[in-house]
Amino acid sequence: MILCAVSVSACGYGFSGRGQFPEGVQHIFVEVFDNRTSKTGIERIVTNQVIFEFTRQRQTSMVDNAANADAILKGTIRTIRTQTVARVGTEVASQREVIMTIDLTLVRQNGGQILWAAKGIQDRQVYDVAQQSQIVTNQSETDAIAVLSERMSERIFNQLTNNF
Repeated sequence: MILCAVSVSACGYGFSGRGQFPEGVQHIFVEVFDNRTSKTGIERIVTNQVIFEFTRQRQTSMVDNAANADAILKGTIRTIRTQTVARVGTEVASQREVIMTIDLTLVRQNGGQILWAAKGIQDRQVYDVAQQSQIVTNQSETDAIAVLSERMSERIFNQLTNNF
């Protein structure tokens, strides 16, 4: 087992998201993401999930006030859309997927210098369509958005910390 760990580390493999924040940043404040979609409230869902993920990964890195931060993470939810991925017959959807695209920047608190940026982070999540109940379908879509937000938050943290 030890030999395996040594050989993996010797080959340059590592766990994602275990690097440092860019430019010596120690404390980050996450602004409520800008919502450029027609989906009301999505900015709160995504922002809260990003804060949760950053807190889970590095509890001491998060601050609740921009004045106490070295850098501010700003995000824009550019698009969120659904499309049918499976049908029953030719006209009735049985599954849809929700697709979300986010842009991010990490900006130094003093001076506004962009320390890191990622444009067009996109992911998708499939959900079932209930044939007889729009309420159930809407709940399935909401659940899919929650799963999608969680997965995207993990990717955001990993991308932000991988190269530093």
